[in-house]
Amino acid sequence: MPAPDPKIELHVHLEGTVRPHTLRAIATRNDYALPDDLESLYRFRDFAHFIEVWILTTNALQTADDFRQVVTDYAGEAASHGAVYLEAIFSPAERVARGVDWNEIFSGYCDGAEQARELHGVEVRLTPDIYRGASSEQAEQVVRYSAKYRERGIVGVGLGGLEAEFPPEPYEPAFTLAKSLGLASVPHAGEVAGPPSVRGALEALGADRLRHGIRSVEDSGLVAELADRGIVLDVCPLSNLRTGAVASLAEHPLPQLVAAGVRCSISTDDPAMFETDLTRDYEAAAELGVSPRAAYEAGVAGALCGEETRARLRQIGESHDWLDR
Repeated sequence: MPAPDPKIELHVHLEGTVRPHTLRAIATRNDYALPDDLESLYRFRDFAHFIEVWILTTNALQTADDFRQVVTDYAGEAASHGAVYLEAIFSPAERVARGVDWNEIFSGYCDGAEQARELHGVEVRLTPDIYRGASSEQAEQVVRYSAKYRERGIVGVGLGGLEAEFPPEPYEPAFTLAKSLGLASVPHAGEVAGPPSVRGALEALGADRLRHGIRSVEDSGLVAELADRGIVLDVCPLSNLRTGAVASLAEHPLPQLVAAGVRCSISTDDPAMFETDLTRDYEAAAELGVSPRAAYEAGVAGALCGEETRARLRQIGESHDWLDR
C-alpha cells in the first residue's frame, strides 16, 4: 500500500481527539464518571448539544500526564494519515475552572508537543482557545499563560464555543494583548453564525486566520476581501456535517469559496467525536474539488510556524509526487 500524501492540519481540538477507549482509561485513572455509551452520545442533535457533550467528556482530562498523552497519541494517529505538521487547540480555562492548575495544563500539552516530534516526527504548534462566555479576566489569563509558554510551541490564541450566543467584539482587549505579546489571532468564526461574526473576528480580533469561516459565502464582498487579504480558512467538512452547520456534504460552501480565490486548508476539528480522521476529511474535500496538494499548500500558507519550518514544509510538498495517486 503506498504511503499517504503528506498532510497539514491547522484545526484540531486535542480534547476532541481522544478515542472512547482511551478516554475511558483516563477517566478511570482520575476517578471521573463517564456515561457508559460514549458512542451514542457522539450523535449530536445540534451544535449546542455537541458543546454540552464536549464539556462533559473533556472534564475527564485532569493531569499534566493526561494532557501530554493526548498530544502524543493524536500525533501518532495523524502521522499514520501522512501528517507532518499540526496546529492543535486546547481550552485551558475550562480545566482551571475544574481545579486544575494553569501550569499543569500548559506544561503537559507543551511536553506532548515535544514528544510528538521525537516519537512521530510531527511538528506540533499549540493555539489555546478562550471559550466564548469567559470573563475578561479569564481571557487575559489564557493570553498571559500562552505568552509565558511561547518558547515551548504556543504560537497563537483562539476563541471557541457558542459562536451564535457570544459575538467576538467583547474579546478585543484580550486579542490586542495577545498581538502585543507576539501571539497570532486564530478565532472560530463563520461556523454557526454568519458574516457579521467573521467581520468581527477580522476587525475586532485582528484574525490572522479563521477557524471555519464557511458562512462568509453569504456575503460576496466579504469573500472577495478574504481572497484579497490571503486569509486562510481552516475548513472541516465532516465536522460541519456532524454538527449540522451544513445540511449535506453536497451543499458545503467549500467549492464556492475556493472558486472565489479563498485559500482553504482541511482539518478534522474533533475527530474522535465526529467519527473522522485526516484521510476522511481530505477525501471529503477532494469530492468537493479541493485536491490534496491544494489543501497541503493552503496549510503551508496558513501555518503559524517560523520561516525555517515553513521552508521545510514547502520542500516536502514540492518533492512529493502528487500525480501518482
